[in-house]
Amino acid sequence: MTPRSWLYVPGHRADRIDKALASDADAVVIDLEDAVPADAKKRALDNAIAAVHSAPADRVVWLRLNAIGSQWLDDEIAALSSADRTPAGVRLPKADDPDTVAATADRLDCSVHAIIESAAGLLAAPQIARCHHRVTGIALGEADLAADLRTEPDGLTWARGWIVTAARAAGLSSPIQSVWTAVNDLDGLAESSRAGRIQGFFGRSVVHPKQIDIVNEAYTPSAEERERAQRIVDDASASSAAGESAVLDENGRFIDPAVVANARVVLDRAQAITVRGATS
Repeated sequence: MTPRSWLYVPGHRADRIDKALASDADAVVIDLEDAVPADAKKRALDNAIAAVHSAPADRVVWLRLNAIGSQWLDDEIAALSSADRTPAGVRLPKADDPDTVAATADRLDCSVHAIIESAAGLLAAPQIARCHHRVTGIALGEADLAADLRTEPDGLTWARGWIVTAARAAGLSSPIQSVWTAVNDLDGLAESSRAGRIQGFFGRSVVHPKQIDIVNEAYTPSAEERERAQRIVDDASASSAAGESAVLDENGRFIDPAVVANARVVLDRAQAITVRGATS
């Protein structure tokens, strides 16, 4: 299942890692970068490796590494290479050059999400999305990106559309929506998450446990959406069985293959969420 909620937790806080792993987040991202002071980087790495090793097999755990070119990245890659168990994937921040992202991905043995946080990275997003087979996702780091572009988060609508297009054109999964930093504005989080899903994102990074349920709900197909998707798939199957190429819904509207394919995505996501709920 593609996670809906990705809970960031600072790697140097072992107590918070334990709480994050016990939370309702679909995935936990142990942060080795921005949330960790320079003098706590080694402790954060040790905690992250230990958490990956001890987490239940069905717990989705990712690490956010330090940026390419930083003094800590080599140690992190070395630790992952020698660990008994690898995380489900890593997030690679400050990704702005396809060649360096590919070279880093080549040293890893897990999925890589490249985080685009600069104008250069945004311009190169289509190439970054295709640069290595281990790059399975790209996403925006909106705070840094807005600062580099000298704009505000509200001015990034076009960039969100661009990153969705770059990801899907490369055959990658729908991008994960960037964090909502106003932790206490839960109504704003809900509205923004619904808008993100409409824009083509799936799932969202969160920085506080109270954001988890709201994001999970926003990225869970509603009963009405599931029912409509099932009707579309059923109508398409019935038309195909009857040897008809045209598919009409109950209101007499034409349904083309792209609409049917999108309905199958809704049903697949709903099924995956149901399975996770039954096994968690």
